[in-house]
Amino acid sequence: MEFSADSRDRAEEIIALFESTFGASEGAEEGRLIGTLVKNLLETTKDEDLAVFTAREGGVLAGAIIFSRLAYDEDARIVFLLAPVAVETTRQGQGIGQALLNHGLAVMRDRGADVAITYGDPAYYGKVGFAPIGEDTAAPPHPLQQPEGWLAQNLTTRPLDPLKGRARCVPAFDDPAYW
Repeated sequence: MEFSADSRDRAEEIIALFESTFGASEGAEEGRLIGTLVKNLLETTKDEDLAVFTAREGGVLAGAIIFSRLAYDEDARIVFLLAPVAVETTRQGQGIGQALLNHGLAVMRDRGADVAITYGDPAYYGKVGFAPIGEDTAAPPHPLQQPEGWLAQNLTTRPLDPLKGRARCVPAFDDPAYW
């Protein structure tokens, strides 16, 4: 498995992976929605506010994860939102997603990120160290449709004290449809 943080010149391939993966599991409409989100993340997010990690095997894209900045108005900690995550449909269940997540989280920790937050399946993300949090610990940028999926992981040795202030996500995520 080869991991990369270089998404330049690979946007179409990455978008297609997300669209096909979400389309296969959630339906064509959801596939298009997530494909559009990824396109917008890649095209409109400042470099310092975005980190994309891919996994390739034999030169073929097997998975991708995206981190985008999540800022809190009254908190100096560096927080990133992990979303979305995709593993090529025929490669799911082989540990690719967990390996890619562990790699991405380690790199983000090395880059100085303090907290990673995601919005997804607690059973899946719990395997790589995420735990459920309440909105009192980290306010989401928009009301959550499934609050039980609001999860965080402290990337430092300090306790995860509540994040202070209003949450602001990158423009591509600033749509209630994603929350």
